[in-house]
Amino acid sequence: MKKKILIFIITYKASFRLLDVYNSIPFKKLKKYKINILISDDKSGDDTIKYARKIYLKNKNIELNINNKNRGYGGNIKICLNYALKNKFDYAVMIHGDNQYNPKYIPVMMKILEKDKLTQAVAGSRLLKKSLRNITKKGMPSYKLIGNIVLTKFHNLLLRTNFTDAHTGFWAYRIKNFKDKLYALTTDGFNFDQQLRFQYIYKKQKISEILIDTRYADERSQLHIIYAVRFFFETIIFFLMKIKIINFKTIKYLSK
Repeated sequence: MKKKILIFIITYKASFRLLDVYNSIPFKKLKKYKINILISDDKSGDDTIKYARKIYLKNKNIELNINNKNRGYGGNIKICLNYALKNKFDYAVMIHGDNQYNPKYIPVMMKILEKDKLTQAVAGSRLLKKSLRNITKKGMPSYKLIGNIVLTKFHNLLLRTNFTDAHTGFWAYRIKNFKDKLYALTTDGFNFDQQLRFQYIYKKQKISEILIDTRYADERSQLHIIYAVRFFFETIIFFLMKIKIINFKTIKYLSK
């Protein structure tokens, strides 16, 4: 029996870029799996829905979810993970609808999850074995690159990890790991990936990284500053949880 993969595309004002994302999914290289697509829009209020419906009407094995109110970045991801659990998928892959992350890497992610049973998640890294000059040439803003490096090193130092990119939004998950539903305690905001990463660390589970390229369009620096400040302080809180000074389930108080 073929193993089941849910590829979920989270969208918020992605517009025409959603078509590019869908058309970039390497279905032929994933033919050994049963693939389902879930497009989950977080009440965009623009023409994103038009493009989502266009994909939905022309293709099989696609589900379309349109949130009746904005659930936030993390809230939208939780909806998709709930769907994956409910429908008993083996794996799930998250792609952003703005086309920042290229779906061409999905087969590599699946290969790791299939071969390494200890790996519970695979994350795309923009900094793995890359020169800083090449990264900026690819379009990553300098302030974002510097922030990424500094905060990732801080994260590694405090939590004793060795990640190269602690801020990626490109993930593949082993779904059975979510049966405890601890992910429901995480934030509905932009720091969802950070909090989920910490849950893996807390449970002493392996996250593997692969090298990826990314695309950059509109960058709102104010949002990155808010994210960075939260990342810094939450890393300290996670450290205190790890050494048992703060109860792990205190993470639910960071969910606002």
